[in-house]
Amino acid sequence: MKVATSNRPIGASRLRRILAGTAVVALSAGALTACSSGSDAANSNTLRLGYFANVTHALPVLGVSSGQFQTALGSTKLETQTFNAGPAAIEAINAGSLDAAFVGPNPAINAWTQSEGTSIRIVSGATSGGAEFIVKPGITADAASLKGKTFASPQLGNTQDVALRFWLKGKGLSAPKEGSGDVNVVPQDNAQTLDLFKQGKIDGAWVPEPWASRLVQEGQGIVLVNEKTLWPKEEFVTTQLIVAQKYLASNPDQVKSLLQGMLSTQATIKANPVQSRSDINAALKALSGKALDETVLARAWDGLTITLDPIASSLKTDLDNAVAVGISKPADLNGIYDLSILNSLLKAQNKPPVSAAGLGTE
Repeated sequence: MKVATSNRPIGASRLRRILAGTAVVALSAGALTACSSGSDAANSNTLRLGYFANVTHALPVLGVSSGQFQTALGSTKLETQTFNAGPAAIEAINAGSLDAAFVGPNPAINAWTQSEGTSIRIVSGATSGGAEFIVKPGITADAASLKGKTFASPQLGNTQDVALRFWLKGKGLSAPKEGSGDVNVVPQDNAQTLDLFKQGKIDGAWVPEPWASRLVQEGQGIVLVNEKTLWPKEEFVTTQLIVAQKYLASNPDQVKSLLQGMLSTQATIKANPVQSRSDINAALKALSGKALDETVLARAWDGLTITLDPIASSLKTDLDNAVAVGISKPADLNGIYDLSILNSLLKAQNKPPVSAAGLGTE
């Protein structure tokens, strides 16, 4: 692993009217409760954080398990929840049950565009790299070899889902989200993907680590595409930290503390990569019930770069790709970043600032 240094009886007709009125009242009450909950959370002494039990989320996996995030937050209570993919985490933020989450670029873009720029802001990066397209032996990158096949992704609209569909489009193959295309893309849980691949029921998957390495090591798959080879300088954002705008506005000090915890955890990984890898594996076992095989972990670890740089220049490309495959609509991303808190911390450590690539505050 590389560690960068900068880093939502009564007549029938009368009965229907009564029931409809009751439903409206209930719905209104529920909406008020949800809004109240979100408002209370934004002003509480708690930070509710989402992340994945994946190697690409090494920073939060280690930062949470080691207590470094909680130490940095001080008296602010850290509550955590794990997810399989970004869209589910975005739903939790929009519902007011999360304040911040580590997600990929496409879920963040969708949260921004669907809320017309009112839901979240990206405040930091976390990881670059660590995503591959793994297929059965014998499948090649030729369109004829790919046509008619079934491939998996972690969730509809997540980063790897978009990457897979866009790459197939570049081969002249359709893979619409409604199905019935040249290629069938099946969004599903990563653990299910591994099982089905081993059983020969799917032909491959575009997945993040450690699932890519598990498909290779346990499923005898081959690497058809290492996603980093598709990007300039082999740099693209895989994982970044987003924060609900309401929480960011009300609790900038807590967000600053969380970012400080990320910097501290990054420093730990850089100083002690072997021990950190072991600690992350222990944390993954606690989260998923099973540790990773050491050969799987070693392979996955080497493909990642831990960096707080969100590599903002890659975000617009992610949006363009999502638009091209019908996952997102064209949108203005200006304002999606607020890197001012992170850059203040980097400046205090005499580290170079990170760029918002013209898409927000630095």
